[in-house]
Formats: sequence, structure tokens, C-alpha cells
Amino acid sequence: MAAKQGKKDNRLSDKEAMHLAEITDVSPQQAKDLAEKAKAEKEAKNFKAEG
Repeated sequence: MAAKQGKKDNRLSDKEAMHLAEITDVSPQQAKDLAEKAKAEKEAKNFKAEG
């Protein structure tokens, strides 16, 4: 199956999640979850503003 063209993978890498976990005292999985939630909220605000 072909990968989607033009879409950037904005998920946190394991290395980025570990760094965020170290400086914020959350687990790496929590860091990934929070980053995805923040991204979803930003996209929702942009969608609402365009509509």
C-alpha cells in the first residue's frame, strides 16, 4: 500500500517523547498522548476558523 503523499508525520518520536518526559516529569506515553491531543485541538480550532 502506498504512503500518503503531502502529509507530514507530526507524531512525537521516541527520542522526543523521552526528552519531553525527562523535562516535564511525565511518562513517555503521556508525552505522546498530550502532543497528539494538542495537535488535534489546534486542527479543530483551525477548522472552525475556516468554516
